[in-house]
Amino acid sequence: MADAKHALIIGASRGLGLGLVQRLQEDGWSITATVRNPQQPGALAAVPGVHIEQLEMNDTAQLDGLKQRLQGQVFDLVFVNAGVMGPLPQDLESVHKDAIGDLFMTNAVAPIRVARRLVGQVRNGSGVLAFMSSVLGSVTVPDGGELCLYKASKAALNSMINSFVVEQQRPDLCVLAMHPGWVKTDMGGEHAEIDVLTSTRGMLEQIKAQSGTGGLRFINYKGETLTW
Repeated sequence: MADAKHALIIGASRGLGLGLVQRLQEDGWSITATVRNPQQPGALAAVPGVHIEQLEMNDTAQLDGLKQRLQGQVFDLVFVNAGVMGPLPQDLESVHKDAIGDLFMTNAVAPIRVARRLVGQVRNGSGVLAFMSSVLGSVTVPDGGELCLYKASKAALNSMINSFVVEQQRPDLCVLAMHPGWVKTDMGGEHAEIDVLTSTRGMLEQIKAQSGTGGLRFINYKGETLTW
């Protein structure tokens, strides 16, 4: 395992984050994964060899603590997965400003705060920095109007990823905004089109395929290019 690739998955206690950890473990990677409460890691505890770290992504002190604890480690993949649906129903007339603030902080601002702290530890030349985006973040996609606030938060994430990449001035860095598909998770619901295995297997295939190719791309789990 000395030459195993090393991944850091932000938000891995369940759903797609947990699925990514499982696929990476099956593929022989060394894995560090974050959860809000390490004393209750859920099914993540059953994945052999995973190093679990605590992180509440919206807490800057915890972000700084994680950066300090991971200092000196080099990652072939940093995947910022954590996100929330936001208030339901997404009624613009009744939603409270605090709920909107929490949604945009978690889905758009905090992922960039994570990336800023850890981008220097993404392996030069071949490392991948990935964000869990959504096709609903495309401003050209008319679907999902009932989730208008969630859609806006993912569009904001995409915009901030772009600004982040420009800020880095690092053309070798591979940055992916990834749409996992409509997946049967707590967020996606039981009527979604694909399961976690299909989505995470596809995303890992795309991460490996994109490694070594610098630049920012908005793609889905099949590798299809999406419109910003």
